Amino acid sequence: MSQVGLTEIEAARLLLDGIAVRTPMEESRWLSAVAGGEVRIKAENLQRTGSFKARGAYVRLSRLSEAERARGVVAASAGNHAQGVALAAQLVGTRATVFMPEGAPIPKERATRGYGAEVVFTGTYLEDALVAAREFSERTGAVFIHPFDHEDVIAGQGTVGLEILEQLPQAASVVVPTGGGGLLAGVALAVKSVRPDVRVVGVQAKDAAAYPGSLEAGRPTPLEQMRTMADGIAVGRPGDLTFAAVRDHVDDVVTVSEDSLARAVLALAERAKLVSEPAGAAAVAALLDDPARFPTPCVAVVSGGNIDPLLLGKVIRHGMAAAGRYLNLHVTIPDVPGGLAKLLTVVGDSGANVLEVAHERISPLLSVDEVDVMLQLETRGSTHSDTVLSALRAQGYRVAE
Repeated sequence: MSQVGLTEIEAARLLLDGIAVRTPMEESRWLSAVAGGEVRIKAENLQRTGSFKARGAYVRLSRLSEAERARGVVAASAGNHAQGVALAAQLVGTRATVFMPEGAPIPKERATRGYGAEVVFTGTYLEDALVAAREFSERTGAVFIHPFDHEDVIAGQGTVGLEILEQLPQAASVVVPTGGGGLLAGVALAVKSVRPDVRVVGVQAKDAAAYPGSLEAGRPTPLEQMRTMADGIAVGRPGDLTFAAVRDHVDDVVTVSEDSLARAVLALAERAKLVSEPAGAAAVAALLDDPARFPTPCVAVVSGGNIDPLLLGKVIRHGMAAAGRYLNLHVTIPDVPGGLAKLLTVVGDSGANVLEVAHERISPLLSVDEVDVMLQLETRGSTHSDTVLSALRAQGYRVAE
């Protein structure tokens, strides 16, 4: 990785002047309260194309020769790199073909086409798309643009690290969502070149985490399978270049659960007024899981905000459930006039909001004069849910969760 250092990252920033947005670093009082010290959010979800990927893609394409541009470029991506390559190809005047795994988010596909690229769906995982893109490159002569494992791409992503140090010079730790490792490698190389004392930590989705095993093995080791809502960081094998940089310059790589990712997406929307995709929220998820792990002042990078509105709704509901803000109950009540009204009065007085009600009268567990009422309630969190349960049981109701 000696080819990428502070000099190369500063040169990449010059190339990106007027192309990439210097994204804001937002103060986060709610995360600061959780961490017991200052926490800032580096909002790369507000970057052009909705993620940091535009930085590395443009640096890579801007350095192609005229002959290479004439042959066109090809890339593989679940969506964010696709948009970055498509935009960069438009800006430098070359044609782009992008291979996406089946099931890639619709907004990412549409945005990629909107920048003028041709999109081809293939396979289930990013690795399948990578194979197809390389075969296309060999067959047509198009230049393959790797999503993370190239010096120019890493240098471009490293400009995020330079901005972080300028926006918060006193930073003690930087937390970065991590898939193949291009952003993590670039940020670590930039930050450690200037401030070697800063703790840099990568975050992966627990069920798509290739780095912990690879670091333990001492070499990039592919995963046999992945399952995560965080498609932007679902990469089954670290890159050779990115692995070396992470091994040598990153202090730790941690993992977060699907519940934690959903809670983080919800919290960013509610508290920070920022739309994040699950992958982009990974650093915030790690902070919420274990704030003591990250020295403050701390910077959490929100790496992308490209999410299908339908998926966003599902993720937010999942996050509310994970945060204990949905309560599903079976309550046995007397089968008498006014019985349901009395139950709902107790629920209302406890401050819960009724979302759904259903009755079940036929069950071997019920007496002939009883009804099982299934309630879905919205609460303010786990403590409030306990209060609702206590109120129902205090009124003599038989309640099962």
